[in-house]
Amino acid sequence: MPLLTLKIDADTYRGTREGVPNLVRLLSKYRARATFLFSLGHDHTGWALKQVFRPGFFQKVSRTSVVEHYGLKTLMYGVLLPAPDIGKTCATYMQAVRDAGFECGIHTWDHRLWQDHVRQRGSEWTQQQMQRAHDRFVQVFGTPPKTHGAAGWQMNPHAFEQLEKFGIAYSSDGRTMLADNGALTDSAAGPHRLQVNGETLACIQLPTTLPTLDELLGRSVDGVELTPTNIAAHILALTATPRDHVFTLHAELEGQKLAPIFEQLLQGWQAQGYDLVAMEDYYRQVKDRQLPSVPLKWAELPGRSGEMIMQAQTIAA
Repeated sequence: MPLLTLKIDADTYRGTREGVPNLVRLLSKYRARATFLFSLGHDHTGWALKQVFRPGFFQKVSRTSVVEHYGLKTLMYGVLLPAPDIGKTCATYMQAVRDAGFECGIHTWDHRLWQDHVRQRGSEWTQQQMQRAHDRFVQVFGTPPKTHGAAGWQMNPHAFEQLEKFGIAYSSDGRTMLADNGALTDSAAGPHRLQVNGETLACIQLPTTLPTLDELLGRSVDGVELTPTNIAAHILALTATPRDHVFTLHAELEGQKLAPIFEQLLQGWQAQGYDLVAMEDYYRQVKDRQLPSVPLKWAELPGRSGEMIMQAQTIAA
């Protein structure tokens, strides 16, 4: 059976307390496995207001109803309201995910701080942020993390090297290049290792291979506007030809207002013959393969503003 890996990013305080439990219930209903990646420090979502100067920001806000999905209170955290410490106040919610049998890993310490600044920061800042997240994860779960998925698909060379120091064997920190309709532009894209500062790292990257809901909703693709009524069918068309995939979803979206769409996807993927799995399951399947080694690359994707880590063309096997 082809594998469809479900990678869940929990970015915010509200998403962790409300969206995460909803997703646990929904996934359990369909006996689907998944990996939950947690933001473990403060919720400074309000700092996103700085993005108004980034190209494409207003188009995304108008398409995805940010206030409706995240809530006005969340958008005030760190601006007009104190930023809640997610890992400190939501530990029981995170532990409940583990106790329900789902894999848990690190997303970041402070999602907004990391996404907006990591690309320009040096080794000391990067190591400090990642160590805080690592320490908090151990405090919450009692064991070191096995996996990681970068906030906003944003990293720097120091961050990848820190994953090696933590002994992270597999991570999902980047994307694969997609066409305007969300289809893969390279059918061979998928698990790989990164070349950073002249060295091939041991950590296996499991990149996201499908578009996210917020990258598609409200856009016109092939002359058709994608809405909550037809977006699931569009994504299922992208997975109609069997192959392994990684799908990233968000506790703030699919765990709340967009849950009915995600349920349609779960039903559709099972009907297509996919095994819905966690990152650890995908890793076990590919870890002994001879995987390609690719250089660190940045690029933009349709429907999302700004550059992110992108799988480059294979240069070695």
